[in-house]
Amino acid sequence: MTSRERVRHTLHHKTPDRVPIDFGGCGQTGIAASLLHQIKKYYGLLDKEERIKIIEPYQMLGEIDEKTRKFFGLDVAGIFPLKNMFGFKNNNWKEWTMFDGTPVLVPENFNTEPDESGDILMWAEGDKKYLPSAKMPKDGFYFDSIPRQKPIDETKLDPKDNTEEFGILSDEELKYFAYEVDKLYKNSEYAIALTAPGMAFGDIALVPGPFMKDPKGIRDVTEWYISIITRPSYIKEVFRIQSKIAIENLKLIYEAVGNKIDIIVISGTDFGTQNAPMISNQVYRDIYFPFQKKLNDWIHKNTTWKCFMHSCGSITPLIPDFIEAGFDILNPVQCSACNMEPAMLKERYGNKIVFWGGGVDTQKTLPFGNPDNVKKEVTEWLNTFKRGGGYIFTSIHNLQAKTPIENFVAMIDAYKKNANY
Repeated sequence: MTSRERVRHTLHHKTPDRVPIDFGGCGQTGIAASLLHQIKKYYGLLDKEERIKIIEPYQMLGEIDEKTRKFFGLDVAGIFPLKNMFGFKNNNWKEWTMFDGTPVLVPENFNTEPDESGDILMWAEGDKKYLPSAKMPKDGFYFDSIPRQKPIDETKLDPKDNTEEFGILSDEELKYFAYEVDKLYKNSEYAIALTAPGMAFGDIALVPGPFMKDPKGIRDVTEWYISIITRPSYIKEVFRIQSKIAIENLKLIYEAVGNKIDIIVISGTDFGTQNAPMISNQVYRDIYFPFQKKLNDWIHKNTTWKCFMHSCGSITPLIPDFIEAGFDILNPVQCSACNMEPAMLKERYGNKIVFWGGGVDTQKTLPFGNPDNVKKEVTEWLNTFKRGGGYIFTSIHNLQAKTPIENFVAMIDAYKKNANY
């Protein structure tokens, strides 16, 4: 099978020749730049003087280039929005060095400077005339948003302030999607995953607006979560406005790319903590469900795309609602969280939703275990999830910096040994 055929079989819950594998298909299946540098060096994939390109600067994810994709037999190629999490394009690359000494390439508007404590500050759109929107802690590996919440006056709260980042896609953005999709579709056999901007409702990484120079509305993380209960009408009005714009953008994306893409990544909103869902089913169905279903219904009615959602944490009680809302794919399948045992998940929901992830624990096993631990976990979880199809292998969220290279090798070896049907 080609990669595209293999993934399409899997998305339709058919059994392919082997379990598809993804690294880099979206912003939750990537590889930290410093680890990617080690991986390419270990396997002889790193050209002399080569620097890893940072294609997602918020999480400092490295570019999975064609050489790497082919070497590991990856099955999915990802297309990301024209502008990144800090609101500027990935172009006109310049050299930069991470705290651990990893040489990388960053976009021209990746404008940073250290503060008095040694943390590295970042500005939205690279514009230092405004307050910094994020910082990388000293000796860290990725950025955290800096809260820029203005004092809240309940009498002046306007939901439109929390929707200023959502707008109709420009001709430039649509031409970019059309070009990138067409290039992959014609010149490769990968399944194509497109991450669509402005589709995720209440994604907490986006709420502070790290890509906005001067965000207004409710932008503090704690205040946003509180508002789900204390200001539900406000939140729903934000989502109503957002969903109206999102539907129009889905129409435009479809006009630009047609059915050449296989997967559309539309939600990165986390609904789980390590131990339980962070909201009740009732709150999910009242606040989120109607708007997510609206988008998914349009996609299923008008395209052949499959709808991809990402949610970390212990979310088992919410999975039936996600399925009813029309999601076809669940990622990252955090088996390390409470009540997320692979056998239970596969038995209950394996014929209703595609599990994309759950390959190995990136909190403990992969970074802190040994190769034997990694091989055991990958073997057990992979063989559980792959039964009957409907499973795409990747780690639980992005592969993190400082992961021992021997553990990465063990993961790949265990996948190869157990991937065939």
